[in-house]
Amino acid sequence: MTQDQTPAKRWDPLVKITHWGVAAVVVCNALIVGEGSIAHIWAGYTLAGLLALRLLWGVIGTRPARFASFPPSPSRALAHIRAIREGRHEEHGSHNPLGALMAYAIWACLGVIVASGIAMAGAPPAIDASTTPAQIISGEAEEDEHGEYREDEEYGEHGEDGEEDEGEEVLEEVHEIAVNLLYLLILLHIGGVAFETARSGKRTITAMLPGGK
Repeated sequence: MTQDQTPAKRWDPLVKITHWGVAAVVVCNALIVGEGSIAHIWAGYTLAGLLALRLLWGVIGTRPARFASFPPSPSRALAHIRAIREGRHEEHGSHNPLGALMAYAIWACLGVIVASGIAMAGAPPAIDASTTPAQIISGEAEEDEHGEYREDEEYGEHGEDGEEDEGEEVLEEVHEIAVNLLYLLILLHIGGVAFETARSGKRTITAMLPGGK
């Protein structure tokens, strides 16, 4: 971990954009759009783009954003925990060792979510004049002229009997597990930020805000 006793601005605009972009997509998918809806699928592709951009930036980006500045290291994470227990404060030019492990865990989880989601959904569906708001946001079936809901294979149905093959069932299970794990990691991440803020000052939060250091 690169250390700097007087760190300058740590996170560049692209890091902040991808960070808050991913957060916005996750919140949107969790609280607003329905599973299997057009918006859900497009959100997944947006998430894939943001993740790919951040990973690329980890190779060619600014020094604090590069993977070389915060390699995953359980031994350094344990040393960091000892420093916390002993009341020692260390400045890091990038993620601290615990934060680094959390970042890699979240990225790996996002990768599984994106890969399994795209494998199930296929190409992003088009939106035309016949697409209803319910299909875009909630993924609900469209009501026909008899007042009954019809199933639309284009938006996540799996045939007349609603049966899924074994491979798709596995993908759905992996996707659901990864999503739930992501929520747990996010809660741990928020808790870690709150702890570091109380321990080291508000710079832990402001470093990721626009214009923050």
